Amino acid sequence: MQNTLLSFTGVTIRPVGGRSFTNISLDVNNQEHLAVVGQNEPLKNALLDAIAGTANIVSGKTKYPFYKDYLTANTLTDPLLSPHKLFAVVSGKHSFRTLSNTSDFYYQQRFNSTDSENALKVSEFLNTVKYYDQHAHWTVKRTIEKLHLEPLLDEELIKLSNGETKRVMIAAAVLRNPVLLLLSNPLTGLDVGSRAEILKLIDEIANSGITVVIFTSGTELPTCIRQAVVANPDNTITKIPISELKAEAPVNSQEPPNEQEIADLLSIQKMPRFEQIVLMNNVSIRYGENVILDGVSWTIKQGERWALLGHNGAGKSTLLSLINGDNPQAFANDIILFDRKKGSGESIWDIKKKIGFFSSELYQYFPGETNCLHAVESGFHDTIGLFKPSNPSTAAISLRWMKLLGISGLAEKRLRQISLVEQRLCLLARALVKSPVLLILDEPCQGFEPYQQTFFRNLVDTICRVRNITLVYVTHYQEELPESITKTLRLAKGKIVDE
Repeated sequence: MQNTLLSFTGVTIRPVGGRSFTNISLDVNNQEHLAVVGQNEPLKNALLDAIAGTANIVSGKTKYPFYKDYLTANTLTDPLLSPHKLFAVVSGKHSFRTLSNTSDFYYQQRFNSTDSENALKVSEFLNTVKYYDQHAHWTVKRTIEKLHLEPLLDEELIKLSNGETKRVMIAAAVLRNPVLLLLSNPLTGLDVGSRAEILKLIDEIANSGITVVIFTSGTELPTCIRQAVVANPDNTITKIPISELKAEAPVNSQEPPNEQEIADLLSIQKMPRFEQIVLMNNVSIRYGENVILDGVSWTIKQGERWALLGHNGAGKSTLLSLINGDNPQAFANDIILFDRKKGSGESIWDIKKKIGFFSSELYQYFPGETNCLHAVESGFHDTIGLFKPSNPSTAAISLRWMKLLGISGLAEKRLRQISLVEQRLCLLARALVKSPVLLILDEPCQGFEPYQQTFFRNLVDTICRVRNITLVYVTHYQEELPESITKTLRLAKGKIVDE
């Protein structure tokens, strides 16, 4: 097979709904494993889409020298088999299907045992993956073993945690035995142990003959990466040896959080007073034989700021679902929310209107045609999308929060047209718009550049300084925690553990 997998010479890349990038030249060579880095997030996203074949290349030359040799070696003559079908992409959004062959999942489905039965199990999903290489190295058996998926095989896809979903997505990509594997921020959402395992796995994938290109904002890289492609602020790219890659000084294009504007926005709605925001007494959650939470007791008083920590699959998302009104098993447990016992007559919507909620998984369930301003405004109604006419008053508040987060220019763009980081910023604004009593942030900084993390930490600390807001913050990165955090709950295998 020819050494060069793809060659872009002076191309203009026009992503769907995004701005164009001109005069881009890049060669990706067989077994030349690359990291695409830099603070120019739009350019990195455009490169990913161009290589994957989902962005328009409107001028310049594109070549795939490996292609004919590959078809000959595998005796393939399918005229519809484009070079891009021999590439595999793992991005931040899954494409799981229901048993009815639709993508009509909804966020709360994973917590409803009856509804979740409409999802494929992990074993069924992996057996649907097709590949073209007749001499496939990555078989189902080998992939399951290397990604430690045995305990998950009988789980419905929709029930998986964020980290478990990431492993299954990587497994599906590897099972295709692609010529080129594109990984977008593969470590986001993973705990320390899982990150080390994935880095080791990427090295093994590379050693098996698959060329790996990682698009990342982080500094953790597998040892197979020897070259970096830097997306420069001036919309050019530079390929350099990884040894020459220096830590970039953060280019902070955002002003510090505007404390007066934050205080004004948060004061629009009066803060009600409560004795107990959350009181859980010996709470247990199980699905069949699977115990997810085991005897958890937790008290959150108004104004407290908590970190919720634990490994992937520890039960954090399930615990939050009991607070946020997304889990019907809350009614079978001893839980008090906002001074009222769960099941005493307060509706789910009564609970939700007091909570601002962000999860890195939420954007999976938003209609792709939703524009960003409407996505933010939907926070006033606790719906995943705006299903009633926009209100001028709430739209204006939404736009002010978007401006604070540096994304007001995205207001009229559709969610599907913007980057994953921009999507997350929109949904963070959505969590803040109604000045909630309780703010739940589940891994809010996934994929953020260091300067964006710093800005968001300062924003959260400012909110906590000017408002008696109650906070629950979930992360796998201790350095990401805001200074306002004073209490910690750590879970391991569904139980509370000491530090």
